[in-house]
Amino acid sequence: MKHLYKHFIVALVYCLYWGSIQGQPLKMNQTQVIGSHNSYKIEIEQPLLNFILSENPAATGLDYSHISITQQLDLGLRSLEIDVLYDPDGGRFSKPKGIDILASQGIEVKPYDADVMQQPGFKVLHIPDIDFRTHCYTFKICLSFIRDWSKSHTNHLPIIITINPKSSGLDKPDFTRVIPFDKEVFDALDKEILEVFSTAHLITPGQVKGNAKTLREAVIHNGWPNLDKVRGKILFVLDADKELTALYVKDDDTYTRPMFSNTHPDNSHAAFLIMNDPIKQEKNIIEHVKMGFMVRTRSDADTREARTGNKSRFEAAVRSGAHVISTDYYQKSLSPNNDFEISFDGKYSQCNPVLSKSKACNLK
Repeated sequence: MKHLYKHFIVALVYCLYWGSIQGQPLKMNQTQVIGSHNSYKIEIEQPLLNFILSENPAATGLDYSHISITQQLDLGLRSLEIDVLYDPDGGRFSKPKGIDILASQGIEVKPYDADVMQQPGFKVLHIPDIDFRTHCYTFKICLSFIRDWSKSHTNHLPIIITINPKSSGLDKPDFTRVIPFDKEVFDALDKEILEVFSTAHLITPGQVKGNAKTLREAVIHNGWPNLDKVRGKILFVLDADKELTALYVKDDDTYTRPMFSNTHPDNSHAAFLIMNDPIKQEKNIIEHVKMGFMVRTRSDADTREARTGNKSRFEAAVRSGAHVISTDYYQKSLSPNNDFEISFDGKYSQCNPVLSKSKACNLK
């Protein structure tokens, strides 16, 4: 009888233990999503692309395009990327050189909204003068698309937006000079984010830090917020070089800025890392994911994988547990041969394969 009782107690403890594990709330970093790279971009018209290729055959990497940001979100993408260029007075990017090139060849130019480009504030485009077609000319327009979609889909997985600050353009005569980023420019960028989104609509470094001494300590020791607490919210990540990143976080010891920053993993501000080569960095990504950092990587770049049909980079990205996998080809129709697609068997989000092996994991 005692023998049976002992086995009963052991079985009960086992069930209670594993039941508690299975019943634990899912953390936001126990997800893996697919997002788009340069999410705003519209293809360069073919005559202009032909001209660019005649000067630089390697420019085939510019030959891709996206559906609108709202359509991407409707499809299920939960990460976007936006390039921003500073235009405090307005009009800096209102007359792309590429339009003059086409006109000089007698080629009819597609409509271009020069009026909205006269507005002061940050503009959104890939390369001034040659790759300037965009679904949203200004940063605020891009953000308003995301905000409006989010407010009408309040239970969505967090939308992660990486921001690339552009500090240079093409160094050619008569081409537009780009204003470099400094502290004042970053302050202006933060201001535009907070003019469109309330802090209640955002996941910010200060919120994640909580009562921890640093943001890094918070994600490593306390973890990220429960997923149910951050559904319907937006998280911004600054994806800049070391110098600009250091400038952005300088003197921000109270974590008041709205964007996470891609710092060195040992930095006190470290929480979200950009590690774009999952082939070379797979083991390092896994290590950092297990430590508690969130990671963005890429499944393809410069149209190479799409032209060859090579998905080894995507497969490594999935295995790595990177939380965001960025692509230009979330639909076959966007690929050069209409046969290359990056998805999780037709879906764009799943439980993180490194952190959430439980069958009970549910992202609905």
